[in-house]
Amino acid sequence: MKIVQNSIERLLSRKKSGNLIFLSDFRGIGTEAAIKKALSRLVQKGVLKRAAHGIYYLPKIDPVLGELHPGGEEVAMMLAKKEKIRIRPAGAFALNKLGLSTQVPTRLVYITDGPPRQLKMGKLEIKFKATSHKKLATTGKISALVIQALEELDLNNIDESRTARIKQLLLTEDPKKLKHDLMLAPARIHDYIVKLLNEN
Repeated sequence: MKIVQNSIERLLSRKKSGNLIFLSDFRGIGTEAAIKKALSRLVQKGVLKRAAHGIYYLPKIDPVLGELHPGGEEVAMMLAKKEKIRIRPAGAFALNKLGLSTQVPTRLVYITDGPPRQLKMGKLEIKFKATSHKKLATTGKISALVIQALEELDLNNIDESRTARIKQLLLTEDPKKLKHDLMLAPARIHDYIVKLLNEN
């Protein structure tokens, strides 16, 4: 057990403060149980902090702000990179990212081509929802998000300010990417966007 902990501490010494650490980073050093036990001891010693189940970080202290904690989006992106899966904000989270909702989400929902999973980070919940390849085939940074956000809304009851904001966002997208993404959008969202962009 001590050998596993020493090996983990050596690897951690090469990482920077604030870096996210995953349980799977230490595969091959020892058994899963031994790795978990060693990480738990390092948390007790204050060497590591636990961000969520199986996810840790090296404490980082800012002279003004104090201890800095990793954000939910950072954890989600790092997890996706680690597991070599694609993720994309969805639902109320997509609305918030586009400025179409002022409500700060306590639940970050992503669609993914990986397995479904849920993580808890204090009061924040991160959810990966498995989806089709088609939904993740969109290429526009803005249009892909808009399509996901519109899935959350009643298209017949979007107020004027939101409508104006959606149009403004879509006009900043690369026309080729927008055209590509419209081909992949559900019919009702395709028709809504086409109609919106053709209005004077």
